Amino acid sequence: MKIKPVAALIGCMMIWAPLVSHAATMSMSSPVHDPAPSPVLSSDAAVTAASHPVSFVDAWQAVVTGNDGLAADRANVDRYRHMQDAASDLYLPNISATAKYTRFDQAVEVKPTDLIESMPAGDAIANLAAALGVNGSNLDALFTSQLTDRDVFTSSIRAIWPIFTGGRINAVQDIAQGQTEEAQYQLAMKQQGTFEDLAKFYFGVALTQKVLDTRIEVEQGLKKHFHHAQQLEQQGQIAKVERLQAQVAYDKARVERQKAQREMEIAQVALTKLLQLDTPAVPSTALFINPSLPPMSAFIDKTLVDYPGLHILDAKKKQASGMMTAEKGKYYPEVYLYGNYSLHEDDTLAAKTAPDWAVGVGVNIPLLDNSGRSGKVKAAHSAMKQVDYLRAQAEQDLTVLVEKTYREAMQALEEYNGLASSLSLASENVLLREKAFNQGLSTSLDVVDAELYLASVKTQRVVAAYQYVISLTRLLAISGEINQFHHYQQFQGIEVQS
Repeated sequence: MKIKPVAALIGCMMIWAPLVSHAATMSMSSPVHDPAPSPVLSSDAAVTAASHPVSFVDAWQAVVTGNDGLAADRANVDRYRHMQDAASDLYLPNISATAKYTRFDQAVEVKPTDLIESMPAGDAIANLAAALGVNGSNLDALFTSQLTDRDVFTSSIRAIWPIFTGGRINAVQDIAQGQTEEAQYQLAMKQQGTFEDLAKFYFGVALTQKVLDTRIEVEQGLKKHFHHAQQLEQQGQIAKVERLQAQVAYDKARVERQKAQREMEIAQVALTKLLQLDTPAVPSTALFINPSLPPMSAFIDKTLVDYPGLHILDAKKKQASGMMTAEKGKYYPEVYLYGNYSLHEDDTLAAKTAPDWAVGVGVNIPLLDNSGRSGKVKAAHSAMKQVDYLRAQAEQDLTVLVEKTYREAMQALEEYNGLASSLSLASENVLLREKAFNQGLSTSLDVVDAELYLASVKTQRVVAAYQYVISLTRLLAISGEINQFHHYQQFQGIEVQS
């Protein structure tokens, strides 16, 4: 994003400098001339030519696709989804290929004398051999067998396949699924929060534009009033103090307009940063109101069904249940199949007599476990109870939040509609006060008060419309109806004009 406020400020200074200099000269030469006139622009003209108009729907799509925080949460979802896929592999056998090299201190040999000594009738055989004149050392020299060399190399394929683990494999998969669901609903919550933030930034700019338009109208009206006061003073119809009051009011209006313009620029910078644009973002979707809203109960029911925070608690409960199942599974025996297949054998007697393959069934029965399985089962049960209490409290809090937000939206709607008559009265009052002043029947202060009152009513109305839109977006976000915003704005919305 390449926003260069310094360049814009230098351009403004180049435009304003000769005007301010000329105004200062005029002010010193004659106190009744127009003080420091400045260009009065609408909020649309105040936006730079390189602006980027964007609708709220397009802005939301830009945030969804480009926001780094949402991208991080999506990566987190992918991470837990891959972990869940990894947990499904626990049903598969564990197959490995092994190779070993071993060197003994000496070759393994079997001597006849050793065999005779190991037999139950070894003593009798030894006595018989002595009676026949057979020497044991000669037998060893002639009949000694070498089982293995000193250097032994073996390789094989081994497999272990668990067929019963007390439900622990299913528990691990349930935990992994719960973690994936939790990550998904955390992403949904992040999207809801980002949607509310976008609405505040986007319609905040729209609000400041409306306020700026109002300030421009006040400045133009008071400028016109000031010129009338100058003419009446020159004609001797009003006192100097009346003209000074008009001049002071005009100066204050110009300052307020400049302040409103700066506030709009600040809000615009924040929106531009959020949308990651290179040029200033300009909202093309105006503030709006709706004739009515669905009943509050509809938002409450939808929130209690679809709010991601509640589903996060459900996912945590699933994980706690899986932990309990896994710890209970430690009380059950493990049953597994195993097998071994030799890939290489040495040219020795031991290798020739060993079988090429073997398969079997194994059972592992836990008698004494030091992992604290009993305490962990109780801890998992307590975690499940904790989640139940948190969910009940969350439902109460959400009900209060929806009701509060709904009432705020209705209050803003009522305030906007209720100020319509005040707006008509204020507009008419400005016309009457200006005519009365021109006829010498009203003071300059009366005209200024009328202009300021009209501005305050207009500002109050657009602020009420802004509050309504923000409350509506919050209602739609927490009830999982973000996609319905376009329906409220495009098909049912009434655009705010003033």
